[in-house]
Amino acid sequence: MEYGPAPLCPDVASTPAFAEQKQRGLPHYKGVQNCRVAKPYVRLRRNIRFYGNLMATRINTERRERFETSSGIELPVDFNPANTDPLEYEADLGQPGEFPYTRGIYPNMYRGRLWTMRQYAGYATAEESNARYKYLLAQGTTGLSVAFDLPTQIGLDSDDPLAAGEVGKVGVAINSLEDMLKLFDGIPLDTVSTSMTINATASTLLCLYLAVARKQQVAFNRVRGTIQNDILKEYIARGTYIYPPAPSLRLITDTFAFCAREAPEWNTISISGYHIREAGSTAVQELAFTLADAIAYVEAALHAGLSVDEFAPRISFFFNAHNNLLEEVGKFRAARRLWARIMRERFNAKDPRSTMLRFHVQTAGSSLTAQQPDVNIVRTTVQALAAVLGGAQSLHTNAMDEALALPTEQSARVALRTQQVIGYESGVADTVDPLGGAYAVEQLTNEIEKRASDYLEKIDALGGMLRAIETGYVQREIQEAAYRYQRAIESKDAIVVGVNRYQIAEEPPVKILRVDPEIERTQIERVRALRERRDQKAVDEALRKLEEGARGTENLLPRILASVEVFATVGEISNRLRTVWGEYRESPTI
Repeated sequence: MEYGPAPLCPDVASTPAFAEQKQRGLPHYKGVQNCRVAKPYVRLRRNIRFYGNLMATRINTERRERFETSSGIELPVDFNPANTDPLEYEADLGQPGEFPYTRGIYPNMYRGRLWTMRQYAGYATAEESNARYKYLLAQGTTGLSVAFDLPTQIGLDSDDPLAAGEVGKVGVAINSLEDMLKLFDGIPLDTVSTSMTINATASTLLCLYLAVARKQQVAFNRVRGTIQNDILKEYIARGTYIYPPAPSLRLITDTFAFCAREAPEWNTISISGYHIREAGSTAVQELAFTLADAIAYVEAALHAGLSVDEFAPRISFFFNAHNNLLEEVGKFRAARRLWARIMRERFNAKDPRSTMLRFHVQTAGSSLTAQQPDVNIVRTTVQALAAVLGGAQSLHTNAMDEALALPTEQSARVALRTQQVIGYESGVADTVDPLGGAYAVEQLTNEIEKRASDYLEKIDALGGMLRAIETGYVQREIQEAAYRYQRAIESKDAIVVGVNRYQIAEEPPVKILRVDPEIERTQIERVRALRERRDQKAVDEALRKLEEGARGTENLLPRILASVEVFATVGEISNRLRTVWGEYRESPTI
């Protein structure tokens, strides 16, 4: 059907707001008068009201007074040429695989190879987690993702009094190279890619992984994987920090330099918006604060004497996928474009790989409900689809029972099958950026980028991300967003199926995974037995040299590696660094 130049709807043209637009010569006036899609709106004159720039056009019989995304971006009845920003294809989008990578970082994306299907797993002992990894690999997962227990994350051995009650609960307990060898027994490290969600002790766990590779006679330059190693978001949202920011950043930049030289295929950091979003942020805040953290890491590495193209190609990111599918797709696309421009314009990166934002996605744990947990399969599917439509490089899909416990084998298999159905049956992986060019997606991409850029300007004005964290600015922004969302649930402005609407009278029983409390006793006995039979003089000497290095300026990774190879424990290494650097104490932010 052809639409020629359309006359203006009288109901629109007669409004004071439209007269003001015309008088000011704003582009929307010309766009409406000449737009091919304006004519059909004339037929709706009885139902249309005009507000300002047409973004608030509403049909009178709508479910809500205002429709908006989680970030407060108002949604019109429809997106069209009259209410969307003009785009320059080469400058704003570009071909897939070309700057600014809005449409994807590879020319053919999933037509060449599907994203890495990772399933985050780890619990109890190294032996039990090893069995789960082998099960997942047999089911078709294409990459491992290791969850560590809380003591390992904060540098405590299983027999530390502060570890009581937490050993093996939320992840696998790793005290030493002995545990790490068991964790990857029968899993060749030259053929599998491994992601490790670890931060304060990331350098130690990386060295343990490399020590396993050496035992398997796998060269470091053939080892592939990622450590999260993102300590700034721990101060913001998650809390598993040990040391103050300055020495923590030193460990990160030491890791950058060491891996650039020794393990060039290893991703040295996965800068995480995931936990920022889990703490209650909006999509825009997740993107902005993640990139602000990334800027701080780049600046720290440059200050340490590294050149940007020496370490930036191995920087990766970790984002959350929530339920608002179109906003999430726009967020991922905006992230690529904004990061590419930051690296080229702010840091003068020359290597194209330094400007490519490569990212892992995990579906939203905070969206899972204990009520009617089967419904979580649907939520996870929507979120996983957003990640794929947004061009993720790897993906973890949460299991339906994770609001209740660690996943069972059955629920983990269903979560993996969700990815496989999207990849092999849905068709969305068969063409690059299938939503590219859609008015809604392009406008949301633009708006998210603008709002994230505004946050970055505010953070720069405060003196950078470290200062913004120290003053509590970032934490307060997240707290306020979380409070608004909780109020929306309680008032039923936001509907959560099974929670504040469509409840059922009696929840059916759900089989959940329970960690045997005897695991803790077994793990304590293991680490104590290790200390009895190892070469204690070699351990003492390695730890002495580590402490000496920590008091100086040399790269600490070789000394950490030497310590783990003589079976120094995670707790012993962390305590020796605590002796030099102290511990971070958080100031409450309200």
